[in-house]
Amino acid sequence: MTATPGLDSAQLASPDLLRSVFRRHAAGVAVITARGESGPVGFTATSLSSVSADPPMLSFGVGAGASSWPAIAATDHVGVHVLGEHQQDLAATFARSGADRFGAPTVWREGPERVPVLDGVLAWMVCRVVARVPAGDHRIVLAEVVLGDPSGQGRPLLYHQGRFNGLRD
Repeated sequence: MTATPGLDSAQLASPDLLRSVFRRHAAGVAVITARGESGPVGFTATSLSSVSADPPMLSFGVGAGASSWPAIAATDHVGVHVLGEHQQDLAATFARSGADRFGAPTVWREGPERVPVLDGVLAWMVCRVVARVPAGDHRIVLAEVVLGDPSGQGRPLLYHQGRFNGLRD
């Protein structure tokens, strides 16, 4: 039997352990948007995942205490935007608590189903929410893709080690 590297440094499950492990996991960066009662809302997400090809479905997580959660909890449709490496500032704006996310310099328009659609992204989709699943202090949102545009130009933005990064050659 061979020793497992790092077994001696194993830690019991905790929020800090989870954060430490996921700092080592590079993830794509997306912005989720919705129409709220008092205007557009949105947040930066690194939890975007493809769920099903037929029907086309995706999922993302949102904190139950997040300022965007009440709108996401009440809406039928959301916007999902895949960010490019040129959009680090946009990702930071949508991640920052209390920021004016839809004020200048953010460029957006009202899209299908009144969903806010961001300009200049690598790809965007409008999705119909089909389920909201409680998961600890978060909710997992399952959504079916209604329409989208994958034709943006550039390379993807990644989140790794607590920072936004581009791909390196």
